[in-house]
Amino acid sequence: MVKFAKTKTIPIIGLDYKDKEADGLKWLARYGNPYDVTISDKDGRIGIDFGVYGVPESFLIDKEGIIRYKQIGPITDEALRDEIIPLIRELQK
Repeated sequence: MVKFAKTKTIPIIGLDYKDKEADGLKWLARYGNPYDVTISDKDGRIGIDFGVYGVPESFLIDKEGIIRYKQIGPITDEALRDEIIPLIRELQK
């Protein structure tokens, strides 16, 4: 969970896109599980709704369920510093 203020946190949700459950669990066991919640998307329908076309992809979704930011590829220090954290702070107001 990423913390931005003493009482405000943002859950990190992992979407296992089109994997067999055993393969996804094996990956998490090998590399670690940084997620607060994981969701299995065996048939890819959730990914289609989010517009996923490559992995990894990360989304910042507001309290209303609207996608406010999409990062294709790994989250870089620059993206986190210059785009993601400022947007999170703005959405928390």
